[in-house]
Amino acid sequence: MGLLSIPFITQTRRNHALEHATVHLLNRRYPALRIVGWSTPFGFYIYGHVPTADVQHAVSEALTRLRRGESHLAVHPRCGTNLVTASTLVGLISFLAMLPGDSRSRRERLPLVVLLSTLALILAQPLGLVVQEYITTDAKMDLAITKIERGTARNAPVHRIQVEHKTGR
Repeated sequence: MGLLSIPFITQTRRNHALEHATVHLLNRRYPALRIVGWSTPFGFYIYGHVPTADVQHAVSEALTRLRRGESHLAVHPRCGTNLVTASTLVGLISFLAMLPGDSRSRRERLPLVVLLSTLALILAQPLGLVVQEYITTDAKMDLAITKIERGTARNAPVHRIQVEHKTGR
């Protein structure tokens, strides 16, 4: 049993995929609106000034489209996974470039660190999308929407989408 097949991780990955698909659809309807999502093993949240009826419609359509095989909707260009991928690569490159053993001083190695960090950021863009596709999301939709409710968080509207997974895996 791999890490990605642990039930609460699998559930979070599937909810994350549905969250992304929902955000894609809402972004098409509200292109100028900032919409943010956050996934848990029990569902996901949509933060933004969006009518509840539009969230309900987007969630339903997203679920249908993912079930039909439109797995590209599970990957979103503004996902936090992209930031984590970029910061991990830059941190690793910087760490490795500054390891002792080089006869140059840390100050002399700084331009190399900047260059390698820039290359890591360029590589991180497409790599973050791959990480989403294979690690942080799973477009297999063996779940059902059980409740969508509107609330507020820090004086901003938030929709909580609860799901029930049909299997533990």
